[in-house]
Amino acid sequence: MRRGVAAAVVSLVLLAPEAPADEEVDALHIGPPARAQASVGSGADAHAAHAATSRRHLVDFERFLPGPLSTGFSTARTGTGLAGAWEVREDPNAPSGSKVLRQTSADPTSYRFPVCVYDPLTLTDGEISVRFKPLSGEVDQAGGIVWRYRDEDNYYVVRANALEDNVVLYKMEHGKRSDLKPVGAGWFTYGEKADVPSGKWSELHVVARGSRFEVSLNGAALFVVDDDTFAGSGKVGLWTKADSVTSFDDLTVQILDAR
Repeated sequence: MRRGVAAAVVSLVLLAPEAPADEEVDALHIGPPARAQASVGSGADAHAAHAATSRRHLVDFERFLPGPLSTGFSTARTGTGLAGAWEVREDPNAPSGSKVLRQTSADPTSYRFPVCVYDPLTLTDGEISVRFKPLSGEVDQAGGIVWRYRDEDNYYVVRANALEDNVVLYKMEHGKRSDLKPVGAGWFTYGEKADVPSGKWSELHVVARGSRFEVSLNGAALFVVDDDTFAGSGKVGLWTKADSVTSFDDLTVQILDAR
């Protein structure tokens, strides 16, 4: 992070710290156990009700059957091109367990942003992290975190790109993507250069409070952005671009109290 810049918090890191032993953690294995996956019904509703009252949420994909997502998340697409294809896949190298969520569609449409939104939770200020691994893509190899999501055309997103080796924070407003300049940076600044490995697991960690966002990668603070376009609450979710085939695991959300 640039010196002298006040931090109110959005962070994007590789390898997030573990929660203290005395901190309440809800392991939200979205959906019923795999053996009962075909019958969601009231179990998903009860799970969503529990999520709405919890402070910290850990979502992995161990209780999903392999295949397209069937509960706990909604999918959308900003821009043009094919819809995203979000599937639970077996991965022996997953950070935890053996299953991951993967965006598998490799449609190369440049202005195409598949989004996968976590349904049970709505928040304004929060800390969000997810492990991600870019697998392939010639146009892009990107993975990102969405917050204050209102619909597929209105939200914030911070993403890391393995082809460009950079991290950029954007607002998507009325379907138009605009990068948000770091506080104190020049007009032509575009996020921050950073090492984003392809084919390896990393962890993005986002903390947002009020209009100020702080972005970090691999524990190193990169920049701060201040923007009040979306001041109210919204959903959180995952994001890719163009032909990015990217895996995700261990989505974690910590609700923060307003200051």
